[in-house]
Amino acid sequence: MSGRRIVSIWLPQFPMERWQKTQERRGNAPPDDRAVALSVEGAHGPVIHAVNRAAHLAGVTVGARVADMRALCPALKVDFADPEGDRIALHRLALWARRWCPWTVADDWVAQGAAGGSQGLILDTTGADHLWGGEAAMLADMEAALSALGHSSRLALAPTWGAAWALARFGPVRAICADVASLPVAALRLDGETVLLLNRLGLRTIRQLADLPRLSLARRFSCAGPSQNPLIRLDQMTGHLPEPVSPPGAPPVFRADVRLAEPILDPTHHLPALCAALCDQLAKAYRGARRLCLTVYRTDGEVSRIEAACALPSRDPAHLAFLFRDRLERIDPGFGFDLISLEVPATEALGTRQTDLAGGSDAGLELSHLVDRLTARFGRAALAQLQPAASHIPERAGARAAPLAAAPDLAGPQAERPQRLLDHPEEIRVLYAVPEGPPAQFQWRRRSYRVARYQGPERIAPEWWQDKPGTRLRDYFKVEDEAGHRFWLYREGLQGDGRGGAPRWFLHGVFA
Repeated sequence: MSGRRIVSIWLPQFPMERWQKTQERRGNAPPDDRAVALSVEGAHGPVIHAVNRAAHLAGVTVGARVADMRALCPALKVDFADPEGDRIALHRLALWARRWCPWTVADDWVAQGAAGGSQGLILDTTGADHLWGGEAAMLADMEAALSALGHSSRLALAPTWGAAWALARFGPVRAICADVASLPVAALRLDGETVLLLNRLGLRTIRQLADLPRLSLARRFSCAGPSQNPLIRLDQMTGHLPEPVSPPGAPPVFRADVRLAEPILDPTHHLPALCAALCDQLAKAYRGARRLCLTVYRTDGEVSRIEAACALPSRDPAHLAFLFRDRLERIDPGFGFDLISLEVPATEALGTRQTDLAGGSDAGLELSHLVDRLTARFGRAALAQLQPAASHIPERAGARAAPLAAAPDLAGPQAERPQRLLDHPEEIRVLYAVPEGPPAQFQWRRRSYRVARYQGPERIAPEWWQDKPGTRLRDYFKVEDEAGHRFWLYREGLQGDGRGGAPRWFLHGVFA
């Protein structure tokens, strides 16, 4: 056996309890003594998927046909089950269970005809039990918290996933590393046909199965999948075959929690302490936060999150707390939450920084703080910087990029361009043009301009690899009128170039 500690939580009535809570919210909850069952479509008509206590006492069994059970219990109320909704709710509950440890997954394995094949949770609590006063106290706390949510549960702790799963469904209450050899073979997470076959062979317990020669079992189940191969399941239970707990998102290395004795509705007062504790962890590892996630765990089982990002790695507690200041009101507190968690999913290396000799602050750091605050207030799409792109066409020579992103290193000198480029070049009316030169006089936006000085032309050819056939070249001129206004205009095409009629003139930019 390994040194790991895996907790399996079995929720035997999860679909029915979820249905009952939905009916209570709608005001349609049936009385406790009314037999109720949920059904799903089967191969030969609807079959029973889940039952309440009254239906169980009346003899209604899961997996039986609805028509047969109605003959047995005429007063049976049948409603449609929602397996997909149950699956989504179970995965949400797995995230809520991270209050005990960061490695949690939903265990929704259900074998056809297998006993105990119901929804549950798997938690890797290795090294986390001391936070709860020991393993027994941790299991008791889990059971109490789930009971407060309205879920009945059975829990067990063992060194492997398979052993914990078996003890939760077939072992004693809140079993901790108990003996699994005396449990039935169904505790190996086998499907119903395999369990029936083993029972016909006289193999009813795990001990009887383990005492058999492995070679004979390997030959019999050589082509079977995991849910049909007793050897694979036995090796997973004993730890000879690894079965790690892999949550959908790996838990962050840096995390700070605040556990509250009573539920609250506003996490504002606890945020500075969380940021300070998190920055201490980052400082010891010489890391800085790039992305943060504030999570609140509500008492009704829901989880709410707010994410923030930094333009540059930071471990300034005041700055990190400010990123959430105007966004906490977006959290729906419900009936309150009793656990607040601040995590850092993405970090970067950040060494110790020293201010200048005059005692001033780092101007680059102040700029990054400004960018972070504007992004937190207006969103990521509202802030950007213009960077050069690999193109000599003016409208393609610049691209929007994230604030403070490193500019690409483009070879060669960059030509002077006006500070303001029009979104689309505007056609101008030329009253008189110098041959092979700029207009001597032109009209733009109903106003006439007489050219006093000019510089050019600068010829820019089309980019044949992306421009349409027949695209004409451009001759750009920098011109200045008599009042000192400077413009950037171009002539599109040449006379007699075979790509259209007479050349056209456009104004593309204005110099400051």
